[in-house]
Amino acid sequence: MVDSNQKPSKIIYSIAPIRICDLGGWTDTWFAKYGKILNIGVSPHAEVQIDVYPRASRENMVTLFAENYGERFVVTLGNGDWNTHPLLEATVERMGIPDDIAVDITLYSDAPAGASIGTSASVTVALVGALDLLTPGRLTQHEIAYAAQSVEVDMLGRQSGIQDQLAAAYGNINYIDMFKYPYASVSHIKLPNRIWWELNRRLVLIYLGKSHDSSQVHEQVIEGLENAGSEAAPLKALQTTPERARDALVCGNYTALGQVMIDNSEMQRDLHPALISHDADHIIDIAKHHGALGWKVNGAGGDGGSITLLCGDSTTQQRNMIATIEAANPLFQHVPIHLTRNGVYAWEVMPH
Repeated sequence: MVDSNQKPSKIIYSIAPIRICDLGGWTDTWFAKYGKILNIGVSPHAEVQIDVYPRASRENMVTLFAENYGERFVVTLGNGDWNTHPLLEATVERMGIPDDIAVDITLYSDAPAGASIGTSASVTVALVGALDLLTPGRLTQHEIAYAAQSVEVDMLGRQSGIQDQLAAAYGNINYIDMFKYPYASVSHIKLPNRIWWELNRRLVLIYLGKSHDSSQVHEQVIEGLENAGSEAAPLKALQTTPERARDALVCGNYTALGQVMIDNSEMQRDLHPALISHDADHIIDIAKHHGALGWKVNGAGGDGGSITLLCGDSTTQQRNMIATIEAANPLFQHVPIHLTRNGVYAWEVMPH
C-alpha cells in the first residue's frame, strides 16, 4: 500500500565544490589529446539530498526535484527518454537504483547557472557520489569524476573536457596532467596556511549576469583546433600556464600568479576574439583601476559566464572594486567564494 506521508528509511546527503580560475583550459579535451590544467575548487557547493523509502510505499521509483528551477518530475529508468533535465536523468540511469527502494532526489546550488565554473559537473559529481551510497562498494574520487564525465560524453554525446569533473571530485587546488585523453593524474598543490588564506582573501568571482552561451563560437574554435591537431601552437601555449601558476602559488608570488591569469585570458582571446566578451573587458578595466593583479575569464570563455579576479593588498580597495563593478551594470554580480580543501563527500543519516 502506498503511503505518501511515510518518513524515509534513511537520508543521503552529498556536496561537491565548483571550480574557478581554470588555467590551461581547452587542453583537457579529446582534440588536444594531452594537456595540463590548474584549477581551484571553491564553495558554493552543489548539494544533493536523497530520501530513501521502501519501494512498496511509493508510487514512483525515482522522483527528482531540481530546486533551482522549481521543477519536480518522475524519472523513468530503462527507456533513455531524458527530456526534462537530461544530465540528471542520465546520471540516475547510469548509477541505477536498487529494485527494493524508491528515492526522492533534491538538487540545489547557490552558484549561478551558466557561469562557466563547472556547476553542471559539480551537480553530476555530487549526484554520482550520493547514488553510490545506495549499493555495496564505493567509487573512488577518480572513479566518480570519470563516471560523471562519461554521462556527458558517452550517454549524451556532448563536448566535455575532464577538468570540471576532476575539480568537483577532488576539491582543493589541483594540478591535472592529462597524459592521454581522457586519462589524467591529479596532484593537490599543498600550500602553507598563510598562502592559502591570503589567496582566499584575494580571489573574487564576478558573474556577468547571463548564462554562458558557447555553441557557435566554441564550435568554430574546436573545428580550428581539431584541424590543427594536438601540436597546435595555441594549445602548446596554454599548456605552459598551469606550471607557471603552480610555481607562483607555492612561492606565494601573487604578482606572478596574476600575470599567468592575464596571459591565459589573452591566449583565449587569441583562439577567438569573442571568447573575451565586451562585458568581461569592462570588468577587467575596472579591476585594473582598483589595483587587481590578474584576471581569468572562467571556462572556455565567450558571451556570459564569469571572471575570476586576483586582488591586491588593500581590502578596502577590493571592496570598492566590487561595489564599482556591481554599479557599472545591474547584471554584474559578486559571488562570495571560499577555497575548499575537500572534494565530493557523501554521507547518510537516519531521520528523526
